[in-house]
Amino acid sequence: MANLSQWVQGARPRTLPAALAPVAAGTGVAVRQLEELHGEMDWALVLPRALLALGVAFSLQIGVNYANDYSDGIRGTDDDRVGPFRLTGSRAAAPGTVKRAAILSLALGGLFGLALIALAQIWWTVLVGAAAIAAAWFYTGGRKPYGYLGLGELFVFVFFGLVAVNGTAYAITLQPSWAALLASIAIGLLAVALMLTNNLRDIPTDTLAGKRTLAVRLGEKGTRALFTATLLVPFVLMVPVIIVHLPAALVLLALPLAIGPVRTVLGGAMGRDLIPVLGATGRLELVYSLLLLIGLLI
Repeated sequence: MANLSQWVQGARPRTLPAALAPVAAGTGVAVRQLEELHGEMDWALVLPRALLALGVAFSLQIGVNYANDYSDGIRGTDDDRVGPFRLTGSRAAAPGTVKRAAILSLALGGLFGLALIALAQIWWTVLVGAAAIAAAWFYTGGRKPYGYLGLGELFVFVFFGLVAVNGTAYAITLQPSWAALLASIAIGLLAVALMLTNNLRDIPTDTLAGKRTLAVRLGEKGTRALFTATLLVPFVLMVPVIIVHLPAALVLLALPLAIGPVRTVLGGAMGRDLIPVLGATGRLELVYSLLLLIGLLI
């Protein structure tokens, strides 16, 4: 039976910045937008909605990690994994137990989402939330998981970038904005970088298991080039935001954090040598989003 430490490892904490980042960016954009529209900030409105959005993001991230652990484990994809600890593949936890943990996490995310929807009175977004939960499960679950078809990065970009950032901002302001759109693309690309790190590392084992991830399809060279772009383009996307609101330039302080991961990946690292890149990429996304939040609050 898996112990608490193993369950924490199975939740893949290095991927959690992908949950916090979009909420931080979306909240920052929303605060700036409200101040421009009304000249003041109602934190009693902002904080409950931001915290509920954070609950949704964390629950879905942990849920998709457990669901991935379960689905890959029962397929045998994780039998020879060089990456982070797997509960099912290592036989530390029974598949059914991991499956229940995934369902519980996704259900908790759904409850947080319903609370946020009720608070903001945006009932039409129930469909968006349902799509996010389905995407979390069918990444590697079901008969034809889209993660095995090379579509994982696309769905991560959509749900942990476009949907999460714009959804957080919209739940607070009830209005779309071009700044939220740019921020959502930037955060989505950084979330894609996290997945590319994993999939680049797993090209040999995924190829043998028949898992046709985007990295397998692109090959090492193409994946390394795409990874580099997903780390650098987000800084370019913030130029229009900086022009309109100069303090947002704080986000550029995160740029040096991209140097190490890019150098390692372009240097040809593979296997276990890519594990530190996952943590470094997660830190970059987290720092990027927090600096953007601070810059927009100033």
